Amino acid sequence: MRGAETRTEIVGAADRLFYQGGFAHTSFADIAAAVQIARGNFYYHFKSKDEILEAVIARRLERTTALLAQWDEANPTPRSRLSAFVRLLAVNGDKIMAYGCPVGSLATELSKLMHEARGPAVALFDLFRDWLAEQFRALGCSEPEAQALHLLMRSQGIAVLANAYRDPAFVAREMAAMEDWIDAAITPQRPAIP
Repeated sequence: MRGAETRTEIVGAADRLFYQGGFAHTSFADIAAAVQIARGNFYYHFKSKDEILEAVIARRLERTTALLAQWDEANPTPRSRLSAFVRLLAVNGDKIMAYGCPVGSLATELSKLMHEARGPAVALFDLFRDWLAEQFRALGCSEPEAQALHLLMRSQGIAVLANAYRDPAFVAREMAAMEDWIDAAITPQRPAIP
């Protein structure tokens, strides 16, 4: 059983280090030190940093899927589920201000590196996009996929600027603006009276 626990510890440490310092700047030695195992024992679990990256992405996909299911269960309406997505910026506010969005920063870094894991990392965005589109569709919106991408884009932009400026008041204002945008997007447009 200890082997499985060690592997889980390695993936958790790598996930944290990739988020905080970036994939390219995190070495095997950094991860081994964080888990406090000898480098030789480390190779028993992972032969390359790319194998660790694959496990980190799988972990993030699993956790994101669980988070979305939790939001579905905890929020009775599609509108309240959209608010749960917006609140994620506040829930993770300190981390986002320190390191950016874990999904966006990894996808951006892997894209810059032209890394083959870019596609699997972008699949994290796909989970959010598809879930958001499902909420907009349930609210009767005419372009749920476009609205989902717009909301995802706004949250990523806020995360980038929150990381740059480290201003909680900015994040709070932008979250309120996102809520207003959602309300406008789901309000049926009345035809103009001639």
